[in-house]
Parts: sequence; structure tokens; C-alpha cells
Amino acid sequence: MKLVLLGAPGAGKGTQAEIISQRLGIPTISTGNILRAAVKDGTPVGLKAKALIEAGSLVPDDVIIGIVGERVARPDCSNGYILDGVPRTISQADALAQAGIEIDHVINLYVADEVIEKRMTGRRTCQDCSATYHIEHNPPKVEGICDVCGGHLTIRKDDMPETVLHRLEVYHAETEPLIQYYTEKGILKTVDGAGSLEGTTALIMEALGIE
Repeated sequence: MKLVLLGAPGAGKGTQAEIISQRLGIPTISTGNILRAAVKDGTPVGLKAKALIEAGSLVPDDVIIGIVGERVARPDCSNGYILDGVPRTISQADALAQAGIEIDHVINLYVADEVIEKRMTGRRTCQDCSATYHIEHNPPKVEGICDVCGGHLTIRKDDMPETVLHRLEVYHAETEPLIQYYTEKGILKTVDGAGSLEGTTALIMEALGIE
């Protein structure tokens, strides 16, 4: 099964990808992770990416697609894979198709903007051990203090209200058009991602036709 997870930042794609990956025994391919790995391993595309990153440039689509192509060619992807973080735009989706990187199913995790804002701006991260909390859903025993190591909890820049709003704007402008793109190809199903973690996983499995 070759799967893409779509959804706004904070919709829970990474968490669900991890669960599905374990359930189906297929790897999750996160562009951020494979980009770092390709740079570290010094692959041809990784070296190209490294030069761009060091120059402070954005990594262009052809390099991203090249790195995804290198990754899906590995033996552990023979039974399928989950793409998380790619494609982000219609041009990336076209480039994936042209590169022969197949996609069987696209799951769109729908969560309303106001729910995402609440989710993300309520997150707190330990500055020492990086443990994460949420002021409503998973609060620390002592406000502002990490249960694990006693470090101070901070709000990451990514979780600041103005950053969250900007990321949502970018998502609606650049990534949301993929919903129509994959709907027209007949491979997209939308799942309500606003419920519990387990409930959302169950809905995804149902959409994929997995018991």
C-alpha cells in the first residue's frame, strides 16, 4: 500500500503515520528525516541538498523528489510506504507522478482551523529533554515544569499563535488544492481528525478497507 497523508499542520499526520506504519509494517517517509539522512549519508542528491541548505536556499522540488525516489527504491519499501510531508504542492504531485513514484491512496485528515490553533498553541516543550505536553489534554503535574526531568517548559516558535496562523495560511494556499487534485484521480478519502487518537486511527483504517 502506497499512501499519502494530507492535512493542515497540527492535524496529526505524523502521529497517525507512525501508527499506520507499525500496523501495516511499511515505512513512513518523512521528507525532513530523509533529507537529513541523505545529507548525512552523502548521496548524490544529498550532497546537492547540503550545498543548497548551507547557502541558505530552499531545497527545490527536483531535489526533494530525487531524495524521495532514492528512498522508495530501497528494499523496505517493496510492500509500500507512507509519504508524510510530500507532496506539498500540485507541482510536487506532478513531479512524483513523472518520477514514477506511485500512490494508491490519499487520506485527507480534516481538522478545523480553530481546533488546530487550540491544539498547537497549547503545546509546551521541555527545554532540557524535549518532552511535550498540552495545557488541556496532557498537562504537566506542576505548571511549567517537566514531569520527566524537572526542566522548564517553553512554547516552541512553531507553536506561537502568529506562526500557527501563518502556517495555516500557507497550507490553505499551497497544499489544500491537492485535495481536489487527488479527488479527481479517485484516490482521496477525507477522515475527520478532530476526535481521539484511537478514533481517528479507526476511521483511517476503515477508509483504507483494513480490518
